[in-house]
Amino acid sequence: MAGGKLTPRQKMINLMYLVFIAMLALNMSKEVLSAFGLMNEKFDASNISTTDYNKKLLNFLEAKAGEDPAKFSEPNQKAKQVSQLSEAFYNYLGGLKKEISEGFDVDESTGKLPYESMDKGDKIDELWFEGDGYSPKGKEIVGKFEKFVADMKTVFGNDVKYQPVIKELELKFNTKDVKDGEGITKKYLDYHYKGFPAIASITKLSALQNDIKTLESGIYNVLMGNTFKEAASMKNFQAIVALDKNVYFQGEKVTGKVVLGRYDANTKPTSFSGPGKIENGQAIISMTAGAVGEQKIAGTFTFLEDGKNIPLKFEGAYVVVPRPNQATISADKMNVVYRGLDNPMTISFAGVSSDKVNASAPGLRPAGKPGQYIMKPQQGQEVVVNVTATLPDKSTVSDKKMFRIKGIPAPTGTIRGEYGVVKGPKASLIASTVGAKLLDFDFDVTLNVTGFNIKVPGQPTVVVQGSKLNAQAVAALSKAGRGDQVTISEIKVKLVGAENLLLPRTSVVIYEIQ
Repeated sequence: MAGGKLTPRQKMINLMYLVFIAMLALNMSKEVLSAFGLMNEKFDASNISTTDYNKKLLNFLEAKAGEDPAKFSEPNQKAKQVSQLSEAFYNYLGGLKKEISEGFDVDESTGKLPYESMDKGDKIDELWFEGDGYSPKGKEIVGKFEKFVADMKTVFGNDVKYQPVIKELELKFNTKDVKDGEGITKKYLDYHYKGFPAIASITKLSALQNDIKTLESGIYNVLMGNTFKEAASMKNFQAIVALDKNVYFQGEKVTGKVVLGRYDANTKPTSFSGPGKIENGQAIISMTAGAVGEQKIAGTFTFLEDGKNIPLKFEGAYVVVPRPNQATISADKMNVVYRGLDNPMTISFAGVSSDKVNASAPGLRPAGKPGQYIMKPQQGQEVVVNVTATLPDKSTVSDKKMFRIKGIPAPTGTIRGEYGVVKGPKASLIASTVGAKLLDFDFDVTLNVTGFNIKVPGQPTVVVQGSKLNAQAVAALSKAGRGDQVTISEIKVKLVGAENLLLPRTSVVIYEIQ
């Protein structure tokens, strides 16, 4: 800005402008540094109050463990382990903050660090890094993070109810490499601390301490919640009818149970009315299915709570169906099956699971999913599908159904995908492909044209191999005039996937020269 062929006056103006920008940047930097300091104070205050809150939760858990060891002993032990691990890591981060702040004088009247003077991060850069990697101190810090995560995960093991805690732990204390805004991959400490002002790094460490305390509180609440919910009022429970299945054959034994929404072996009703008997806090049902149709199951649990009987009514339903004697067999796309094609079919027996149903027929094979089959008939005019089902009582029932076998309809010749009489210039016909399609056919099939004849008025018929005009056909077409109708016939078509299948004769297509 101050170089080039500028006048001395212009150079001076530019230089003053640069000085002015530098002064603005200096003032903004002080404001940012002060903001970091204030944020650090808020984290420290929050950490103190959260620490006090966590101690109260720990004391409460310990007291409950003494009152009811069966329910609270294990959560209390886990809480103590979490407390020890959290305190150790929290204090380690506090030691890092102390190392960074050494050399900065604390204001005796306010007890605060000189935030606006803490604009350098040389101490961290020298102690934590070596070249592009970590120093021994940097490796130690990352190792402490990883050990904290591993030790905390050990406390909870593979118990699924603690997976949200594990996920939050891994998210907040992840030390994997990070991509910056320019897409450059940097190491965790490099990305978060290298080159940053000292007060910014201290604030980040305070934020991590706050994450530890917040995570600790959440864990204690989870540990207490697992026990408190079990001791909730019986009014908040729901009795549920849980039958082994909801549809039964006439005369078949109905089995199942009625349980509470939060079943506990220690939660025992004082009385029960309904179709069954009480065993270990649940009603075991055993009865014979009645008439065909929907049947009701109802009754009442009674619990004693605070000296009062709390009734919990339940009601459920099951459906009784006739014993099956007929299979359900249907072609998914039509009432017939087509020769040479994969015809999808669904085969089932009412009230019988698909794994207990067996179907057989010439050309029939499973399609991979329960109840789904592929029928590919070959010879004859009819095919019979035989179905056998095994019932729950090990008896079998069978049925069969006949399908008509039809051939694929005759293809229709096309030019540019159009059929009948197609109009256009000679150049368009030369560039076009002769094709074929099955009109109004429900199957998605692919037809390949392997050859055809082309007849230009006044010229001999030309036999073409493939689906486009050859040189001889182009030469004959060059002699056609406007209004002449070119006939494309003897179109040879193959069905992809069934090339040996003989298809009916393909209809001709007329191209009128424009």
